[in-house]
Amino acid sequence: MRNIAVVNQKGGCGKTTISINLASTLAEAGKKVLLVDMDPQSHCAVGLAVPEEQIEQSIYDVLISKSRSEPIRLAEMLWQISDRLELAPASIDLAAFEQQMTGVNEREYCLKQALDQVKDEYDYSIIDCPPAVGLLTFNALTAATDVIVPVETGYFALHGLSKQLETLRILCERCTQRVAVKVLASMYDIRTKMAREILAELRAHFADKMFKIIVNFNTKIKEAASFGQPINEYDSTSRGHKDFKALAEEVIGAEAKQQRRQMVNSLADQLETISASADELLEATKPEIKTVPAAKTEQPHFTEQPHFAEQPAPVSSPASSGQRQELGGGGRSIQAQAAITSAKLSDYYGVNQIDDAIVFVTLYPRANNVQIAGDFNNWQPAKMPMERVGSSGVWQMKIKLPQGKYRYRLVVDGQWQQDPYNELTELNPFGDFNSVIEAK
Repeated sequence: MRNIAVVNQKGGCGKTTISINLASTLAEAGKKVLLVDMDPQSHCAVGLAVPEEQIEQSIYDVLISKSRSEPIRLAEMLWQISDRLELAPASIDLAAFEQQMTGVNEREYCLKQALDQVKDEYDYSIIDCPPAVGLLTFNALTAATDVIVPVETGYFALHGLSKQLETLRILCERCTQRVAVKVLASMYDIRTKMAREILAELRAHFADKMFKIIVNFNTKIKEAASFGQPINEYDSTSRGHKDFKALAEEVIGAEAKQQRRQMVNSLADQLETISASADELLEATKPEIKTVPAAKTEQPHFTEQPHFAEQPAPVSSPASSGQRQELGGGGRSIQAQAAITSAKLSDYYGVNQIDDAIVFVTLYPRANNVQIAGDFNNWQPAKMPMERVGSSGVWQMKIKLPQGKYRYRLVVDGQWQQDPYNELTELNPFGDFNSVIEAK
């Protein structure tokens, strides 16, 4: 049985969502799966519609039973979720586990001993770890044959990744079993500049230590959790289900590769390597800034999609001091050059002022119609349809506005939404956000 621990000491990165849906999708693929909830918040039970008031025994009772000389077998407290998926639920009692086990010998092996009892009954166990590094997480790592580190594609998640992996490495110095450690990009939104840049940096620095599949941001996954269902049961045609199906296939495929070659790195060794990559990644997000005189640039033409790699560095707005900023430092690495190219591409989308005109550029490859509605056109989107640029999925529009502050929204195939490439927003009376521009 492969024991896969989903670990991240940062909350809100989708650990439980990944644990539930990976377990369910592996079961859908014909594998016998055990989902183990090691988080005192017991969100796995909530996400699978297991009534909390009906949980008489949890994984906590199994973990402490040996220390009380009243052994409880794991099989005695499992919940049947589907034909090939069972859940070992958590309870709030887990919060006291570390205190209860003070002074107990081999307390970090409690979960491993429990899983060893059922190792011949399952193909996989998926262990959902708490958002903290403590005895519960240590138990999961001691039992693990594989570790998944989900990373939300946002700056603060990236910023904490290096310290998190270093903490895990120190914690796992006593874990000598052979394991596979991989980073998984999660909650990815291709429409945002930050997400695209972070994903490019993750891929550049982690290479083969990262899953090829990424878990995209998908509202259907959240809806499924609210109904107590995994995504494959709630909506098997959704993008979310396709992502987790691909993730399950990659996990199963990795097992075949491991059988063909012996793994020689310990968990601590792999985490040390990944942590070093994370340090480099963090440094790459903090490039040296130097100021140079502005260079004369030609105004972009909006009749065809530009070649981003050949574009000059973005020029500051007319209200600036007439200077521009560019990434400093000579002899850049290939990864740094790739990041700069990615940043230039990202800077192309959004809203910018060129002379006396406001230029809107956005990316919606699957849209049939994109319009702009704002207080400058009496919120009537039909008056301002954006123009598609070839078959690239890029949409553009150029308008002239008097000096002042304006609010607008994009209307994509009839759906009103804020501009994903404009960070300036303002709450509107309907509880949503308008995008904001200032004509100068």
